[in-house]
Amino acid sequence: MEEQNNKNLILAMVLSAAVMIVWFVLFPPPEPPVTAPTETAAGVTGDVAAPTTPAPDTTVQTETTPAPEAPRVAIDSTKLSGSLSLRGGRIDDLSLKTYREDLSPNSPTVRLLAPVGEDLAYYSVFGWLPGTGLQAGEVPDATTIWTVEGNATLTSAAPVVLRWDNGKGLTFRREIAVDDNFMFTVTDTVQNASGSAVTLQPYGIIARHGLPKLQNIFVVHEGAIQREDGIRTETDYSDITKLDPDPREGGLPAMVTEATTDGWIGFTDHYWMTTLIPEQGRPFKSVLKYVPDAGIYQAEVREPVVSLAAGATATSSMRFFAGAKEWATIRAYERNDGIAGFLDSIDWGWFYFLTKPIFAVLHWLNAQIGNMGWAIIALTFFLKFLVLPLAYKSYVSMARMKELQPEMEALKERAGEDKQKLQREMMQLYKDKKVNPAAGCLPILIQIPIFFALYKVIFVTIELRHAPFFGWLKDLSAPDPSSLFNLFGLLPWDAPPTGSLLHLIFIGVLPLLLGITMWLQQKLNPAPTDPVQASIFAWMPWVFMFMLGGFASGLVIYWITNNTITFVQQYLIMWSHGKRPDIFGNIRSARAARIEAKAKAATPPAPQPKKGKK
Repeated sequence: MEEQNNKNLILAMVLSAAVMIVWFVLFPPPEPPVTAPTETAAGVTGDVAAPTTPAPDTTVQTETTPAPEAPRVAIDSTKLSGSLSLRGGRIDDLSLKTYREDLSPNSPTVRLLAPVGEDLAYYSVFGWLPGTGLQAGEVPDATTIWTVEGNATLTSAAPVVLRWDNGKGLTFRREIAVDDNFMFTVTDTVQNASGSAVTLQPYGIIARHGLPKLQNIFVVHEGAIQREDGIRTETDYSDITKLDPDPREGGLPAMVTEATTDGWIGFTDHYWMTTLIPEQGRPFKSVLKYVPDAGIYQAEVREPVVSLAAGATATSSMRFFAGAKEWATIRAYERNDGIAGFLDSIDWGWFYFLTKPIFAVLHWLNAQIGNMGWAIIALTFFLKFLVLPLAYKSYVSMARMKELQPEMEALKERAGEDKQKLQREMMQLYKDKKVNPAAGCLPILIQIPIFFALYKVIFVTIELRHAPFFGWLKDLSAPDPSSLFNLFGLLPWDAPPTGSLLHLIFIGVLPLLLGITMWLQQKLNPAPTDPVQASIFAWMPWVFMFMLGGFASGLVIYWITNNTITFVQQYLIMWSHGKRPDIFGNIRSARAARIEAKAKAATPPAPQPKKGKK
């Protein structure tokens, strides 16, 4: 019985280790960012590709000369700073006031958007496509120079209004507003005093010049993200370049999708996102395309064509999100502002059915406690409470398996070398005593999906970025920065940088605590009598200690807490069944067994007598 139980436990541990190894293979540490070898990555000289118009014979044009300087309007809202250019009325210079690049005191704020002419230009432009009765240049586009009416600074309390007259009877006004978070609202109005009817089509564009700096890790989606009529699509940057040429887009690699009720499109990074959101409840067309010659990745929204009679006025409104993927902020836009499925712009992963509720609970706990580290510990207690009934049955089954040890030994003696008979009688014994020999594996196996879901939460959600715990733990999304290399700061030299090989070898405080808690949990039971099994059990805690040492410290805190709770649960359950664990005795017996095994290995075998000749 003990041998079978040990085999089950070893199987569970090996399966867990195998999953971890596969995880490291699929999700290696971030590599240095790679920049696409395009002319725009080294020094952007192009501009957005003009979208197609209602006229069937219009082709896409791409500017290849540097954009001339134009006046700018300052942006100074609650969470954003920067400026917008009057050339095209484009939002192309934006920094996030509440986020910094790193933890250093003088770290600059995160810059999200950059204008054409700077490295990795990233911006949005809005305009109108000419239709019946209009020619190119008679409607505002990415190159139009607007003038400012009234307020010259865009704040959360005061929008700015831009004006442009085409000189042929059409007057265009654009009001740009921004809220207290990261949402712009761009409202375009056109007044027709030309004396004849015209048609035109409003559009919005997000353009990225060159390949941005990527995490290059499978767990994070970086690229285009869109939703049309409830269908969410993710497209990596490499896949955008491989889209089929579309004759409607001038033969450029493109994907055109039409929506009837709701949706949005944009680009997402690890923690930041830009998204175009047309008026919900109306049809629109979303376009994702790539301009090879200029190295531009482009996401577009084209709203329905507007028919404007002489003397009439038409208005179009589109929202533009540019900021951090904060869970509460994005959820509010979905619930209160009617942006369907906007919370799915956060990459919840394969285990989204676990990831979403786990993060919701973690977010609530952090709001109550005020410290994300303690919130993770509280979350661990909550998760252990949820699985307590299953875990209790599993631990009770393990304890009852130990109670069957004398009967199992008697079965072995009766069966002798007849293994089939032994197997039949063992199964009958389990049935009679209502014991499931595989139940002991469940406490370990049920942790795997929870572990992966929590890994996703800690690695992807911005709420864990730069979130401190206490002391040296100032970023729960990063590995423990302490190290044996300098005796955890006692020696006068710096620890190896996190992510380096030396840091993985000279592990920190949290990985050591992880190994110790796993080792103590293991010592609740005597070591297996089989030397191979005993060796596997002896090494397992320390293997996991190094494997998880490079993981986010928030995840290691969860695992340490989980091990500690599991240790207490198992101890109390075994004690309640009359099998109080002898931890120190198990440690001594394991040490004695190792010494004996080494002694046997060092003793040369006795010489065998030679067989005489017949």
